[in-house]
Amino acid sequence: MHSTLPVQQDHPQPRERPPAPPARRPGRLAALDGLRLCAALMVVAYHWIAFDSGAWGHRSARALFPTAYLPASYGWLGVQLFFLISGFVICMSGWGKGVGQFAVSRITRLFPAYWFAVLLVALVVRLWPVVNSPTALQDVAVNLTMLQDPLGVEPVDGVYWTLWIEVRFYLLFALVVHKGLDYRRVVAFCGLWGAGAVVARATGDPLLERVLLPYDCWYFIAGIAFYLMYRFRPAPLLWLIVGGTFLIAQHDLLVAERRAEAYMGHRVPHWPTLALVAVFYLSVMAVALGWTRRLDWRWLSTAGALTYPLYLLHERVGWVVIRHADGHLPRLVLLPLLLAGALTAAWLVHRVIERPLARRLGDALRRAVVRRGAGPPGATGTVRSPGRHRTVGEGRG
Repeated sequence: MHSTLPVQQDHPQPRERPPAPPARRPGRLAALDGLRLCAALMVVAYHWIAFDSGAWGHRSARALFPTAYLPASYGWLGVQLFFLISGFVICMSGWGKGVGQFAVSRITRLFPAYWFAVLLVALVVRLWPVVNSPTALQDVAVNLTMLQDPLGVEPVDGVYWTLWIEVRFYLLFALVVHKGLDYRRVVAFCGLWGAGAVVARATGDPLLERVLLPYDCWYFIAGIAFYLMYRFRPAPLLWLIVGGTFLIAQHDLLVAERRAEAYMGHRVPHWPTLALVAVFYLSVMAVALGWTRRLDWRWLSTAGALTYPLYLLHERVGWVVIRHADGHLPRLVLLPLLLAGALTAAWLVHRVIERPLARRLGDALRRAVVRRGAGPPGATGTVRSPGRHRTVGEGRG
């Protein structure tokens, strides 16, 4: 289970005037970083406490953690929260960019930490194959491309399945970025994507299902609509989009929960699943409506930067540590120490690997974009809105 999900928010751009009332002043979006941290911690709890990995031996989660196992059993929903945030952030990240700039921002965000995580996890599992078998070296090489899922290659770590979903979302959204983002085009994109997803499910066409993500697209679409509310203020059409995505998404949650139960080896009540997804929607709605502006704590931005490397590294490396340390430390001491170590490792990866490599990779890619005539690095893009033009500078994605 990625959905750390791999997005980094831009500093909010000035809002533009939609075909409705004028936009409010922008505020900081540290609350999104906090939500992303919550999503990552949910996934971590799910894999370390509720998931039947064998890291704790053959003992059940119910027996090992009689209090914590039930809330941890809903941690798989952190992926849905990641997707919802991703829709919001990627729309914000693409605003004012050309498609070349958008591609550079996504590549530099996704790959540096991912390359390091693939190599580290593969090495750890090869040295200590106590929970998972080591991945063949040729499969590790394919994993570095992030295309292991469509090529049918074994992933180095199970959480990477969400990355291919994110990549397909980026590719679809790049189509509208290429035309230039404005209110009407983005709304049309949401409508066309949703309609296409319904057709994909109705026909059962495997190609359409692979491209249009008919079971996951609703969270991305809702996130995009929430960003339009944030940038342009709410409108009835945007509320209809959000409400429609929720009604469709909740129908699929029972199937997703049954799949999670198969991995956990125990059943859980269904109503908290629906309640948590409703809370996710309400939380991102609060950001969109400006209710979280006072949550401007510096540590939230730092925490948000750690979620991607934490997501990439926590599962199989964590299982190896649990397998070796269980029995030597009390479980209620082991898990907090392991989480502290994982967060420290994520911070080191972010500072020592991700940021420097992303900077160098971005410089090289931007030079390539300039040579192909896609505009200078950091150039501003002219965004058109009805009756008005405004220049929006390229943000950090």
